[in-house]
Amino acid sequence: MATGVSVENINPKVLQCEYAVRGEVAIHAQRLQQQLQTQPGSLPFDEILYCNIGNPQSLGQKPITFFREVLALCDHPNLLEREEIKSLFSTDAIARAKKILSMIPGRATGAYSHSQGIKGLRDKIAAGIASRDGFPANADDIFLTNGASPGVHMMMQLLIRNNRDGIMCPIPQYSLYSASLALHGGSLVPYYLDESSGWGLEISKLKNQLEDARSKGITVRALVVINPGNPTGQILDEQQQYELVKFCKDEELVLLADEVYQENIYVTNKKINSFKKIARSMGYNGDDLQLVSLHSVSKGYYGECGKRGGYMEVTGFSTPVREQLYKIASVNLCSNTTGQILASLIMDPPKAGDASYDLYEEEKDSILKSLSRRAKAMESAFNSIDGITCNKTEGAMYLFPRIYLPQKAIEVARAVNKAPDVFYALRLLDTTGIVVTPGSGFGQVAGTWHVRCTILPQEEKIPSMISRFREFHEEFMAQYRD
Repeated sequence: MATGVSVENINPKVLQCEYAVRGEVAIHAQRLQQQLQTQPGSLPFDEILYCNIGNPQSLGQKPITFFREVLALCDHPNLLEREEIKSLFSTDAIARAKKILSMIPGRATGAYSHSQGIKGLRDKIAAGIASRDGFPANADDIFLTNGASPGVHMMMQLLIRNNRDGIMCPIPQYSLYSASLALHGGSLVPYYLDESSGWGLEISKLKNQLEDARSKGITVRALVVINPGNPTGQILDEQQQYELVKFCKDEELVLLADEVYQENIYVTNKKINSFKKIARSMGYNGDDLQLVSLHSVSKGYYGECGKRGGYMEVTGFSTPVREQLYKIASVNLCSNTTGQILASLIMDPPKAGDASYDLYEEEKDSILKSLSRRAKAMESAFNSIDGITCNKTEGAMYLFPRIYLPQKAIEVARAVNKAPDVFYALRLLDTTGIVVTPGSGFGQVAGTWHVRCTILPQEEKIPSMISRFREFHEEFMAQYRD
């Protein structure tokens, strides 16, 4: 084996980077999956249940018919010349596909597009944002991306100059942010969400964390807000959003608003308002606040993770800075056109009176109601297990239950060089086939232990999953009882 490159001489930033949802537990699950395929019956379970990542269609969620019809016709436009498509595809899907193809040079989804994305699709997304928020949006502010993650990386590339530049992130946080900061050489400045108040936040504590970072010579460039929360599932109330916007304006921080779960709402006493809507309603415009809003086709009721589509809306940046951001986008040439088309579709779905509208509404409603039922069932189940507490999942796709591990289990875990919640998650996987992500991968208050578990298993599988989880937990706690 050639030895020019080794772990000892690769980029140390890669070594420092950790991405929990695809980390040690998930890698072990893949090994067990292969073992089940090659040696059926060799494990105490007959399937791996992936609850570690928000990947809805892998767990049985069906795609939205209208979206897939449009994609099929755009990717194979010769179908539009055939008479029989009128009996196979809805009339509005056919019309939409023709309209989209007219926006694409050469009518070819296999061709490169403008580096920000196809202009006509960005126009549709801007119109959708304006309709959602009640304030204007400009297609030139929109960058189409391969999911929301590349947008985060682009902003880190733009903002992080060295390890003295920091980004404020919620703790617990989606590990994309800590991983991206590690790769780009920046510093994570934590602000802790309060588990006892439903993962709430206090502006005074944010201010303290900001001042502490600055006192250490960190130049804080931006504040990340994830709403609804990942991994915590809380929804910010409007007053908190107003306070966050004012905080960022006063402290001259870029507000990075991760809003990919904006359709995933399971409570009636709260609603989602985009941070752009909040800022504009406060009278702030691009001269007052630098705001980056992120969205994705991977979540919501669509769950099109593998299509890799999303966008970021960038407002408040000067023309010279925007030119540099465009340069970063152009290095990657463009995002994939299928994802671009999907991003336009989620922001411009069928309207009342369209041929697909009734089916679209039925599919959307069915998915969101099912997710809400699953969230409530799993939350209730976790709270019924001794040694586990779980806050309400108001939105997103996850629960983040706290596991009260016995001291003996903590000591055994550390003796084998494992974080206690990683040790717990690996034992859970080996015993039940259930894959969760350890809370240490998201950050947590010292001395507390959690796991992130999706609400995505099919409804009919949840009772048996919870039963297996409960049985494992009770045996684990009995084995390591202090």
